[in-house]
Amino acid sequence: MNLDAAVLRFAGVVVMASALLSIFVHPYWIGLTIFAGFNMFQASFTGLCPAAMVFKKLGVKPGNAFR
Repeated sequence: MNLDAAVLRFAGVVVMASALLSIFVHPYWIGLTIFAGFNMFQASFTGLCPAAMVFKKLGVKPGNAFR
């Protein structure tokens, strides 16, 4: 698995988890979905992704998007 796949999988898990939490726990969990969406949006412009930085430090091999 490369860095791009790891970041996309992590973002997908965060969005799905926060959507389920907002349905079954409390509606304010939708804020996590909004945060994840905003983070993906800004990363598409800046190339700066906190999750990619963490995965890089964990030794995930580089991909094409986040170098």
